[in-house]
Amino acid sequence: MSPIRVLLAPDKFKGSLSASEVAHWLETGLTGSNPEAISCVSLPLADGGDGSVQAALHAGFSPYTVPVTGPTGIPATTTVAFNGSVAVIEVATTSGLQMLPPGRLAPLGSSSVGFGQAIHAALGRNPQQVVLALGGSASTDGGAGMLSALGMRFLDASGTQFVPSGGNLADIARIDPTGVLSLGTVDLVAANDVQNPLLGPLGAASVYGPQKGATPDDVLRLEAGLANLVRRLDEAGWPGTDCAGTPGAGSAGGLGFAAMLLGARMASGADFFLDLLDFERALENCDLVVTGEGKMDEQTLSGKLPLIVARRAAPVPVVAVVGHNALAGDRLPEHGIESIHALSTLTDQDSASDPSLSAALLAEIGRTIAHALTHSEESIRP
Repeated sequence: MSPIRVLLAPDKFKGSLSASEVAHWLETGLTGSNPEAISCVSLPLADGGDGSVQAALHAGFSPYTVPVTGPTGIPATTTVAFNGSVAVIEVATTSGLQMLPPGRLAPLGSSSVGFGQAIHAALGRNPQQVVLALGGSASTDGGAGMLSALGMRFLDASGTQFVPSGGNLADIARIDPTGVLSLGTVDLVAANDVQNPLLGPLGAASVYGPQKGATPDDVLRLEAGLANLVRRLDEAGWPGTDCAGTPGAGSAGGLGFAAMLLGARMASGADFFLDLLDFERALENCDLVVTGEGKMDEQTLSGKLPLIVARRAAPVPVVAVVGHNALAGDRLPEHGIESIHALSTLTDQDSASDPSLSAALLAEIGRTIAHALTHSEESIRP
């Protein structure tokens, strides 16, 4: 009989292992004791956050390095994934929280200029589509830093040009958009699952500013700055007010807003990346799908990657492997997930901060799944 075919389609375990590493260690456990009985297909996934470029590279995209200015002005480099027609760019590795020194958040001083620099570089390769992975931003600058890198000029009351950050948006007296780089016919896609507007109690500053280190006073300052940015864009003939109220404008500190100004279309991050990475082709002839993420909680039920995978995989059975399961039950049959295996049930230690421990536990869970498969093969075969 042919081997049981398993598709490994996890997201990253944030802070611990990349999606590729999660898939590798699961495969090690699944095939280790009886490689003739089980074969694995690996498709590391992403939902539009950090790890999106790595997932594209694993799927066959080519990497190229771009020098960027980090969120607080420190020179850095990022990797863009490109396959000749589609470029994938991450906020996380251009203007992201992960680029800041440990314990040193910069809610007012950080900027998205590096993200704009990476977009500028990608456009130089004449792509047909540019995918903006909006997740992990360090800044709340409404994407003004990104726009400045693409040629928009921000001027203070004395007429002096400056690079915007979250804390100086209120200093914008005039915006000159005449030098903004033309996108031509490029399909600009903002991959994102956040529905927040730019302003207000559900906006970028109020909801996500505290996660980036903003105090209550900082939030008020950021909110006032974002409102000023919208007004000045309106005065410059750009649709600031219209875009600010659109769902998704508040994503990534307002980068969703700036992307909309450039004509980007918003797309569900998980669904978009499953399409981009050709999930259905990988699924062909598979008997089981193993997906997962670092933590499964109520947000997962609102449509995060494991549930999207389960919906797209049906009627193929799906099990989830997670770092920690914060849901009340360990089975989600109503969502197409047959069972959940959590690393936290196998150890008293914090595996989220210990990649070696996470790897060992993933291999152990892989062996557990393999044992169940080989002892009940007929239950998963059509």
